[in-house]
Amino acid sequence: MPLASRLPAPPETMAVLEETYSGVLRRDPGEAEFHQAVHEVLECLGPVLAARPGLATAKLVERVIEPERQIMFRVPWEDDNGEIHVNRGFRVEYNGALGPYKGGLRFHPTVNLGIVKFLGFEQIFKNALTGLGIGGGKGGSDFDPHGRSDAEVMRFCQSFMTELQRHVGEHTDVPAGDIGVGAREIGYLFGQYRRVTNRWEAGMLTGKGMLWGGSAVRTEATGYGNVMFTAEMLRRRGEDLDGQQIVVSGSGNVAIYTIEKAQQLGANVITVSDSGGYVVDEKGIDLDLLKQVKEVDRGRVSDYADLRGASARFVAGGRVWDVPADIALPSATQNELDAEAAAVLVRNGVKAVSEGANMPTTPDAVHILQDAGVAFGPGKAANAGGVAVSALEMQQNASRASWPFSQVEEELSAIMTSIHDTCYETAERYGASGDYVVGANIAGFERVADAMLAQGLI
Repeated sequence: MPLASRLPAPPETMAVLEETYSGVLRRDPGEAEFHQAVHEVLECLGPVLAARPGLATAKLVERVIEPERQIMFRVPWEDDNGEIHVNRGFRVEYNGALGPYKGGLRFHPTVNLGIVKFLGFEQIFKNALTGLGIGGGKGGSDFDPHGRSDAEVMRFCQSFMTELQRHVGEHTDVPAGDIGVGAREIGYLFGQYRRVTNRWEAGMLTGKGMLWGGSAVRTEATGYGNVMFTAEMLRRRGEDLDGQQIVVSGSGNVAIYTIEKAQQLGANVITVSDSGGYVVDEKGIDLDLLKQVKEVDRGRVSDYADLRGASARFVAGGRVWDVPADIALPSATQNELDAEAAAVLVRNGVKAVSEGANMPTTPDAVHILQDAGVAFGPGKAANAGGVAVSALEMQQNASRASWPFSQVEEELSAIMTSIHDTCYETAERYGASGDYVVGANIAGFERVADAMLAQGLI
C-alpha cells in the first residue's frame, strides 16, 4: 500500500516517511496488521516533520516504530486428560518514555508476534493520549481458553506467568486483560505472580477483583469510554445520543458495556454478534438477558435470540453493518468493518462510527466514511477508556485506596472528554478540522517524541 499524506506535506518529508515505511516492510515481513497500524500513523506525520525537522534528524519516527523489547517464550501445560500442550507466549515492551509499559494480554489462536506488535504500537499512542504517565506494551498467547475447564485455564495461566513474571512489575511493565483474558484469567495470573515472587504487588496487574486491589468501572471502562467519546463527537455537531439507533458488533465485554452506557444515555441498541452471525432486536437489546447468555452461560448470540422471543431475529453469518442505524460501534476485532460495509453504512445514513475494538475498520473503509462526512472515532482515542481506568487502578493501588464507582466513572468521563478535545484541537492546529484520525496520531506521537527527546538517545 503506497504511503500518501493525509495533509499537505513537502515531497522531501514524504520521501523520508516512505523510506521509513519501506524499511518496516523489509524488516518485518508477513506482519500485515502491524504494517497497517504503522501506515496509518505515518500518513499523518508529514506536516509534523515539516514543522519540526529536528524530529526527523533525531530519527524519532524510526525509534518509535522499533519496539524497545520483544519477548517470546514457551508455555507448556497439561490438560485434564494428562496430555501435554505447548503454546507460545509473547510480551512486546514497546515504548516506556512516558511511564511503565502498559497494555493487555490476549489469549486467542490468532495471536502471533505481528498481532502483538500491532496492538502494542497502537497502545503507545492510546496511552499517551490519556495523559496518565503510562508507556505502551502488549502481550498474549496463541492459547484458546474457549471450551477449556477452569483447571486447564489455571494450569496454563500459571505456566504463562512463571515465565512472564521475570519481565513485569509495577514500575516496569503492567499487563491487563484483553480478548480471552477476563477476571478468571487475571486471578490465576496474579496468584501465580504472588506465589513465585513472594510479593503482594497489587500494581503489577490491572483488571483485578474488587476484593484484592481492583478498581470500580474497570470491567465497564472500554465500552463506557467509547460511548462517551461518541457523545462528544455528536456534541460538536449539535446532537446527542438520546433516541439514536445504534448497531454494535461483538458480544463480549466491550460490546456489553457499550450497550449499557448507550442505553443509559437514551440510545436504542439493536444488534450484537459473534463468529456465528448476528442478532437484530428491534425492541432494543435486553442487556440482562445478554449478560446471562454471554457472561454466565458462556453461550452464543443465537441462544439470546431463542430466549428473547419474537422481537429478536438471528442471522447466520452476515454482518451487523447491513442493519440501518444512526451510529455504528464496532466492538469485536480488527478489520471487521471493510470498504463494502462502510459503503452500506453511508447509504443507510450513518452519522458516526467509533471504534470500541482495536483497528476494526480497514483503511479504505475509514476513507469512505470520512469522505462522506461521517464522524469517525479511531480506536487509539475512542477505546482508551479501558487503559485509562487501568491507570486509575494503579493510582489506587499505590495509595492503598479504593474509590467508589461514581468517582471512577467521573474520572473516566473527564479523561475521555480530554482525549476528544485533544484530538479535535490537534487536528484543527494542523488544518484538518474534524479529522480525529489525524488528531489522535499527531497528538500521541508528539507527546511520546517530546519525552524521548528530553531523555536523550533512547
